[in-house]
Amino acid sequence: MHSKSTSCDTPKTLVIASRQSRLALWQAQHVSDALQKLYPEAQIEILGMTTRGDQILDRTLSKVGGKGLFVKELEYALADGRAHLAVHSLKDVPMALPAGFKLAAILERADPRDAFVSPYYESLAALPAGSVVGTSSLRREAMVRARYPHLKVQPLRGNLDTRLQKLDAGEYAAIIVAAAGLIRLDLTERIRAVLEPTESLPAAGQGALGLEICADQAQVEAWLAPLHHSRTAFAVEAERAVSGTLGGSCEVPLAAFAQWDGEILSLAAHLAMPDGSQRVSAQGQASPATMAQASALGRSVAAELVKQGAHEIMQALSSRTPVEVYDAN
Repeated sequence: MHSKSTSCDTPKTLVIASRQSRLALWQAQHVSDALQKLYPEAQIEILGMTTRGDQILDRTLSKVGGKGLFVKELEYALADGRAHLAVHSLKDVPMALPAGFKLAAILERADPRDAFVSPYYESLAALPAGSVVGTSSLRREAMVRARYPHLKVQPLRGNLDTRLQKLDAGEYAAIIVAAAGLIRLDLTERIRAVLEPTESLPAAGQGALGLEICADQAQVEAWLAPLHHSRTAFAVEAERAVSGTLGGSCEVPLAAFAQWDGEILSLAAHLAMPDGSQRVSAQGQASPATMAQASALGRSVAAELVKQGAHEIMQALSSRTPVEVYDAN
């Protein structure tokens, strides 16, 4: 088991738990490289793991446990001492972590926007009527259906490489994925258009990486502290507070995105039915100096969504048959 010492001595060994998709391993290696620069004498290892979320592809996440399935096995590795930290795409991390775990650091955010990918067309607006658009995200589906009702939206399973293969095989005219994943895997040339937040508001935490540890590992937290980016942390805390307040999950087409303008943090959020038929939006601003203040901003924006009818949309969503939603990597 890990030492519970609170000293900040240079680590001798650090083991990083990661999923085994190419993107997840890139993210783990990115963290490994950053730690190696901080602690050149340390041995940094990556423990690749296949999670239940990766294994179950014939049932919806909503039926088998939600996106938390991409996190649980990594938490087991933390709890039994096989790993010191786990690297997650923050948008895949549930708002409430299990007892005994915490997010020790949040890295500086990469591009948070969505990307339009197509071998044939330059933009969503250029797609002919009846074209099939693939996405794993109800949030993106709602955006497409509301803005482009003449297009067809179909579920898109698998990791990023699998999705691109299905696109190239002609199963879709276009797909929409997170820009950050394509950029991280040196696939920027596949991006035909980046969707600005005014067109496709990002998911809470999109583009950010979170480092999870056992809550009692003060020494590990101290070692990771130099990687923490406070402005990103404040922004994603506000975003995640919207989701947490409304009970958001992979079954909810909820978007929340915060960005800085000087010392002002502006937060926009919206909730919609997947068919785009109902939609509520809200915005707010604050100058947070603490995580609690950033969270309060998120809760206030969520409260405004509730005033506009968010609970009615959530109730309508809960009465729907679960839909196919897959890992957003």
